[in-house]
Amino acid sequence: MSNNRTAGLRRGVQIAGVAAAATVAMGLFSTGAANADTFVPLPDGQKIGPGVTITRNGEHAVISPSLSANGAGRVAWLSGNAVADITATPEGKAGPANGPKGDPGTNNSSTHGVSQLNTGYIIGCQVSIADNAISASLSGNASLTAAGVSGGLGLSLGPGQVKFVQIDAKDITKPGTYSVEYQDFQVEVQGCGGYAQARSYTVVEIIGNDYSKTTLYGMPFSIG
Repeated sequence: MSNNRTAGLRRGVQIAGVAAAATVAMGLFSTGAANADTFVPLPDGQKIGPGVTITRNGEHAVISPSLSANGAGRVAWLSGNAVADITATPEGKAGPANGPKGDPGTNNSSTHGVSQLNTGYIIGCQVSIADNAISASLSGNASLTAAGVSGGLGLSLGPGQVKFVQIDAKDITKPGTYSVEYQDFQVEVQGCGGYAQARSYTVVEIIGNDYSKTTLYGMPFSIG
C-alpha cells in the first residue's frame, strides 16, 4: 500500500514536471522572451469597392531579435495572402513605368496603363499607424521601398519615420481573381531605438472613366 502510494506520488511529480516544462517553452515562444521568437496571429479582413472585393487571409508575423544584437534592431517574418476578385475593369496592356524608380506613385495604374493589385506593409518607428492616426503619420514622412516575394529587405528607421514596404504587385488586364501570397518574407528594421509598429495594406486601382482606388488595411501590430 505504502509502495503503491510512493510510486503514485513519483509519477505525479514527473507529470507535473513535464507540464511545467511545456508551459515554460510555450511562454518563451508566445511572449517573446530574450532570444525567443514571438508568433503574432492576425485577423482576416475584407473590403468591397467599385468592381472589386479585396480579401486578406492567413496573415501572421514572427518577430525575432536582430542578429546584430545592438538593441535597436529586430526582424519580422511576414506571411499572408491578398486576393482581389475583379468584376469590372477595362481590358488593357501593361506599359512602361514612368518616373524615377522608387518614387511614390511610380508604376501604379495611372502611369502603368492597366489596373493593378499591390500589397505590402507600412512600418513605422515610434509612430502609431492605427485608423485614427494613419493619415497624419504618413503625410510628409513616408517613403516607398519595393521588394519581391522571394526575398526580404532591410530598413533603417529613425524616430517618427514611416516606410511603405511593397512586397509585390500584379497587373489586372481583365476581370478575374488575382492574388499575392507570401511566406516568411523577412523585414529587418535597424536604427529604431523605440517601439516599432507595422500594418499590412492591399490596394487595388481600377482604371477607366470611373477610376477607383480601394484599400484594405490589416490590424496594426508591434514588432518590438
